[in-house]
Amino acid sequence: MKKTAIFPGSFDPFTKGHEDIVLRSLEMFDEVIVAIGHNSKKKRYFDVELMIEKISKAFAGNDRVQVIVYDELTAILAEKYEARFLVRGLRNTTDFEYENSISQINRYLNTGLETVFLITSPDLAPISSSIIREVHRYGGDVSPFLPYKL
Repeated sequence: MKKTAIFPGSFDPFTKGHEDIVLRSLEMFDEVIVAIGHNSKKKRYFDVELMIEKISKAFAGNDRVQVIVYDELTAILAEKYEARFLVRGLRNTTDFEYENSISQINRYLNTGLETVFLITSPDLAPISSSIIREVHRYGGDVSPFLPYKL
């Protein structure tokens, strides 16, 4: 049976930290679906279509990575794609507290779903999408933090 993992997030923008999680996930799973979700608490800064294009190009030639957009519960999305795993990156203990709660709810909604936490590589841990957005908003160079050119 194919091992499919979903890497859900708003990816606004998709950073080198996210790329690292995908690449490391490919060592454990047959397929990784980067799922760009709608977060009702956030207004997007970067257009979803731009992120689809940029993420797809970052993994061009790797047919084990798929990029999709979704607007539903992640646990239900996993059922549709027959994915038994969610992958989440953790930069710090604050991330763990938040992600642990979400993983418990996802497991309640889909009892066959496991969340796999990967600790962010130390050199990438300071990178967050919110910081990247702020730097970009004020004209700073964000290219060192992204696996593509804006």
